[in-house]
Amino acid sequence: MTTYVNNKKVRFNYEILETFEAGLVLFGYEAKAVRKGKASLQGAHIIVRGREAYLVSATISHYQEKNTPTDYEPERPRKLLLSRKELDVLEVKEAQRGLTVVPLRLYNAGRNIKLEIAVARGKKKHDKRESLKARDTKRDIERTLKNQ
Repeated sequence: MTTYVNNKKVRFNYEILETFEAGLVLFGYEAKAVRKGKASLQGAHIIVRGREAYLVSATISHYQEKNTPTDYEPERPRKLLLSRKELDVLEVKEAQRGLTVVPLRLYNAGRNIKLEIAVARGKKKHDKRESLKARDTKRDIERTLKNQ
């Protein structure tokens, strides 16, 4: 399983409550661009409307600029493939105050490109500080153990 794109900021800015795996509806040249690593999930989120889920604000750049259609939008909404139960859960969670649905990473599962999404709650400033402090202490401990 190869990871093409990671959304590193999500784990820092949000507390992950629940994760899901979703398929992604892409054009052929978009799939090639994702496999080449020309995608970004920064600032992207998922919306659920009318029993369908969409990935919004994710950027998939041109694979080959000259072979891409002229009306191609790199940030167009892309449909997600989820089961009916998962869609119902996401719809309820998205409607709750303080919760949002965010993409974590793009990866392959066999021949298919999958998107790992999560229901998350935004962290407060003091929570972010605690995360930074824990990461720094862990790094210091590993450094001292490595030198011994």
